[in-house]
Amino acid sequence: MRYSRVSVGGRAVWGRVGEADIELLSESPIDGAPTVLGTVPRATATWLPVVVPPVFYAVGLNYPRHIEHAGAETPARPEVGYRANNALTGHGQPIVKPAGVEGRFEAEPELVAVIGRTLRHATHEEARKSVFGWTIGNDVSARTWQHQDRTFWRSKNSDTFKPMGPWIETDVDALAQTTTLRVNTEVRASFATGDMVFDPYDHIVEITRHITMHPGDVLWMGAESTCQLEPGDTVDIEISGIGVLSNPVRGEAPVQGEIPAQGEAPVTERQQS
Repeated sequence: MRYSRVSVGGRAVWGRVGEADIELLSESPIDGAPTVLGTVPRATATWLPVVVPPVFYAVGLNYPRHIEHAGAETPARPEVGYRANNALTGHGQPIVKPAGVEGRFEAEPELVAVIGRTLRHATHEEARKSVFGWTIGNDVSARTWQHQDRTFWRSKNSDTFKPMGPWIETDVDALAQTTTLRVNTEVRASFATGDMVFDPYDHIVEITRHITMHPGDVLWMGAESTCQLEPGDTVDIEISGIGVLSNPVRGEAPVQGEIPAQGEAPVTERQQS
């Protein structure tokens, strides 16, 4: 099954996605057994982020080639960071490059696990059973900001920096797929989705040793490759067996009267993720 959230009359509604139509549902399929309220044509849908997660977990440096490119050491155990929900946006919605961003502005194509049950001290098998389904994420990063700041607060979490969608696919072996990144239809990266240092279940086991995971939490799994984006581009991320997440890139107009930021910290070495 494929599930997503769409905007209907300005209201967020869950839907079951078919080839031509989307069946509108009474509630989240993660939480219960929804009933069908009606349908809308899929071609006219305004797509929202597939879920607003209680907790937004994100893995960094989880593919060998990315680790090599970053000049980093291979992680000894699964670890995660966090991202902000305000950065989420849906399939087809614009990624906005802030007016103050200079230097590398990059996309990273990521597999995303959507958690379907409450977990604490999960076994590997319980972790497998906990995944409700899989979707696609685009981890957009402003690298100069990433190096200038002590945290990733704006480089990873600015508005629209985390497209996620177009839907949750519940019936796929996600780790047996291929991830492909295209910019303006040109292939910029392609890699085996499952070629990870630690897989999603390893991370879920480690997380739940310390933190309770809840239905609707998401776990972004990192990327093997990155790609530069510019305003005017369209970036497509395809994971076979799941779908294609597509977003145009727009430039933000400078805000009238805005005072430039002062006292930027010097650039220091910092790991990519």
